[in-house]
Amino acid sequence: MLALFLLSLTPGSAFARYAPTWTSLDSRPLPQWWADAKVGIFIHFSLFSVPSFHGEWFIYDWLVAKDADVVDFVSRTEKPNFSYANYAPRFTAELFNATDWLALFKASGARYVVPTTKHHDAFAMYPSPYSPNFNSVDCGPKQDIIGALANATRAAGLRFGAYHSLFEFFNPLYLKDKANNWATDTFVTQKTGPELYDLVARYEPEIIWSDGDWEPPGNSTYWNSTAFLAWLVNDSPVADTVVFNDRWGENSLCEHGSFYTCADRYLPGSLVGHPWENALSIDTQSWGYRRNAPLSDYLTAAQLIATVVQTVALGGNALINVGPAADGTIDAIFADRLTALGGWLGANGDAIYATTPWRVQNETARVWYTQEGRGGGAVFAIFLAWPPSGQLHLSAPVTAPNSSVALLGWGGGPLPWAPLSGPDGVRVTLPALVPGTPLAAAPAWALRLESVK
Repeated sequence: MLALFLLSLTPGSAFARYAPTWTSLDSRPLPQWWADAKVGIFIHFSLFSVPSFHGEWFIYDWLVAKDADVVDFVSRTEKPNFSYANYAPRFTAELFNATDWLALFKASGARYVVPTTKHHDAFAMYPSPYSPNFNSVDCGPKQDIIGALANATRAAGLRFGAYHSLFEFFNPLYLKDKANNWATDTFVTQKTGPELYDLVARYEPEIIWSDGDWEPPGNSTYWNSTAFLAWLVNDSPVADTVVFNDRWGENSLCEHGSFYTCADRYLPGSLVGHPWENALSIDTQSWGYRRNAPLSDYLTAAQLIATVVQTVALGGNALINVGPAADGTIDAIFADRLTALGGWLGANGDAIYATTPWRVQNETARVWYTQEGRGGGAVFAIFLAWPPSGQLHLSAPVTAPNSSVALLGWGGGPLPWAPLSGPDGVRVTLPALVPGTPLAAAPAWALRLESVK
C-alpha cells in the first residue's frame, strides 16, 4: 500500500496526482498563499495601448462591431488601408521600467501581479514561438515585457501570474475550427494549447488567469483544458503552488477552478462557498488605457478601498486592474489610487490579509467584518463612515468581561466600550479625529475586537 501511495505522488508535488477531469481537479486543495494574499494587480498592456481608445477590444469594435466612434476615430487619425498591425511600430514602450512598476504595485499592498501575456488580438507580450512576428520582441517594444515583469515581481517579493486568452479574434485556424462547428481543434493543438505549456515552462507563473473560452457551445471539450490543468498541477514547475481560474470552457465558469471569477467585476452580495476573485478596473469602463477617459469613470480612492473591504469580507480576493500607456508609463491617476490603497492597508492590513469571513459579514453597507486567520482569532469591524457622535454601535459581536477593542493605525491603546444589551452588541467610544492627521483623512477604519463571539 505504501508503494502504491508513493507512486501516486510526483517529485514536484506535495499532493496526490490529479486526473484530467473536473471532479479530480476540483478536489485539489487551494494553495494557502493565494487565500491569504487578498490583493493583486491586473495589467492590461498590449498593442491596444497604442490607440488607447475605447478599450482593449478596440480591434473587434473597429472591424467586427463597426462601432461608429471607433470607425470614425480610425478614419480621422489614420491613412486609408490602415491595419491594426500598423500600430506595432508605435508600440515603443520606451519608458517601460518593470522595477518602477513593481515599486508602485508593492506600495499598493498587493501580494501578486497578473499581466496580460496575450489578449484576444493575438499580440504576445513575450517572444512566443507561436506568435512569430507579432510579439513584443519581434516588433514594437523589442523587449520581453513578461520576462521583465516576472523577474521584477519576484525580486519585489510578490507572486507572479499570467493572463492568457485562449481564443484570438482573427486567427485563421480558430476561424476554421469555428466554421467546422468545432468538429476540428487545429487551433488548440497547434497554437493556443502549445502556447500555454510554453508560457508556463518559460516563466513559471503561479496563477494562470484564462479567458476567451466562451464561443464553443455547452459541454464542448474543444479547448482540452482539463488535460493542460492536470499537467499544470501534477508535472509543471509550479505544480505545488499554482492556482487557476474558472474560464476554461466546458461550462466551467463559476463551476470549476481553484477560484471563481464568474463575471468581470464580480462582487456577490453573500458568501459563495468557494474561493473567488473580484477582477475590477480602476477605470470602470475599460481594462486597457483610454486617453479620453473622463475623471468620473475612475474609482475614487474611497470607492476602491470600500470595494476591497467588501470583497474580502465576503471571502474573495481583489484583482485591481491598471492600463498602462503605450510608452510604458502608468498614469498618475492609477498611481494615486494604488498609493492610497497601500497607505490604508499599511495601517489596516491586519483586517484584510490572511483573514476569513466572520459569521456575520456586514451589518450595513458601511460596516463589514473579517476574522483573523482561519477562524477563532480576533474579529475586525471595518467601518466606512465615522459616526458623528464619536460612538460606534455594533450589534453583531457578543462580548465577554475580558473583551477588548483597539483601533488599527491609532496606537493609543484599548478603546472604552460597553455592551449594548447584555452581552449582545457593543458601543465603542472612538478617539477624537484630529484634522490633518492620517486617521482623519482615511476613508475607512478598522477595529480589532478580542475575545468576542
